[in-house]
Amino acid sequence: MSQKELKEAFISNLNGTSLLEISAGLSLPPLCLLCRGLLLILYYLHHGKPVSSRKYSLLLDFLVLVSPLLFSCTVLSPVIFFIPVILAAFCAGIFSKIYSQSKREARVPFGQIVKEFQKTCLDPECIPAITVFRVYVNVLTSISILAVDFPQYPRRYAKAETYGTGAMDLGVGAFIFGNALVCPEVRQKPHTTQPRFSGLARQVFSVWPLISLGVGRLLSVKSIEYHEHTSEYGVHWNFFFTLALVRLAASLLLAIFPKHKAWLVALAMAVLYQLLLSATSLKTFILHGSDGRGSRLGFLDANREGLLSLFGYLAIYLASVQVGLWLLRRRSSVRGWLEALGGLALAVLLLSVLLQLCQACTEPVSRRLANLPFCTWVLAHCLLLLGFFLLADLTLVFAKLLVKGSSVPCCWEVVQLPESGKKRGMQAGRVGRQDKLSQLCLISAINKNQLLFFLLANVLTGAVNILIDTIHSKAALTLCILHLYMFFNCLIMDVLHARNIVLKFW
Repeated sequence: MSQKELKEAFISNLNGTSLLEISAGLSLPPLCLLCRGLLLILYYLHHGKPVSSRKYSLLLDFLVLVSPLLFSCTVLSPVIFFIPVILAAFCAGIFSKIYSQSKREARVPFGQIVKEFQKTCLDPECIPAITVFRVYVNVLTSISILAVDFPQYPRRYAKAETYGTGAMDLGVGAFIFGNALVCPEVRQKPHTTQPRFSGLARQVFSVWPLISLGVGRLLSVKSIEYHEHTSEYGVHWNFFFTLALVRLAASLLLAIFPKHKAWLVALAMAVLYQLLLSATSLKTFILHGSDGRGSRLGFLDANREGLLSLFGYLAIYLASVQVGLWLLRRRSSVRGWLEALGGLALAVLLLSVLLQLCQACTEPVSRRLANLPFCTWVLAHCLLLLGFFLLADLTLVFAKLLVKGSSVPCCWEVVQLPESGKKRGMQAGRVGRQDKLSQLCLISAINKNQLLFFLLANVLTGAVNILIDTIHSKAALTLCILHLYMFFNCLIMDVLHARNIVLKFW
């Protein structure tokens, strides 16, 4: 077999992993975020000032926010269930140290601090969990697209061939989910009136870079005979085309139907598409082609997976728009966000039950078909990850209230304290300091140039695969390459962020 055929076989005919293992993996990014925040608060407690060095800040962020994820999806994957426990214990230890030192100064009962925490007002214009969710989906995707070509990346985490739940299968849906959370229809102010098709017009203008990238990827892959998994999207199709068309189609539907009813449109589309898969020969066509033997004759037949899965991804996008609208409802206090967190937990529970029913009554999860179980699974786990990030954010708010003057980048700022908190010397967040801290934050740096980050990851992935025999790499070399690859990507984003450069011209 040629090197191209070996690499294609290496990522083909896989069956995914368990939902429990994916859930355990999803707890890692929020724990890393919490750990980074608590370390910064502890540093402030000891030194009386935040970390002011850009290079130390970048190193800390990379080692705490990115490096643990690289280890957990490679050499530490056999003990993936123990890593969240270890990280949670480490965070608990740091929090205990912060609380014990602050208690000696304040001498206030823990119960009173909790009551004041619940009444604390947060910045209603900013929801850090959404930003962090989108950045981490980008980071995890960038890690996986290169790591999957190395033997240390478990085959169960890669995309399943037909049925199954791989970590990379969830990544595709999470990208759609994250895009919908910040789409024009969600960000539009509730009481502003705009032309009905203004959102569609903005999307037409904003998706052309995705289409250009899709064409660029298609031409480059074909010209250098780069290995590709045809049953993933088809012969000519790729995810850039899928994302562009889903955004356009969603804007069109949201111009026709009320956006606060987006979940109903999503439900109707997902159920109707599943009925077509189950009651007609559509599923056979997607899996086996028009002749039943995997033919790729004609544009539709050649790209049947990419074209027909658009219905499932569109349903995910519309449902995610509803989530975005719900998240942006004005909540003035921590108590309001704790109630929202309970709502997310209930939604995850209901979707998990629905997922089991869907799989029992129809078929297993299939990213290739983008069927109803796949849509349900993606929404459940994306809401779970979003809930984890909200919980981490609120924990950091509580920790910041314990340490007068402390602040954490990409975390909620307190805008108003209860009267008792003011008497004890607590401080509400100051915008100037937060802006300065955001200049020393890897999450802010990646968020400013997300599309460039993803594009650079794709280019570097291609370069590594051309230059290195990834399939036969040893563990030490694999970890070295992955760390250098991610650090270089993060360093470029940090340099651009330091110079306030945003490579977005559309």
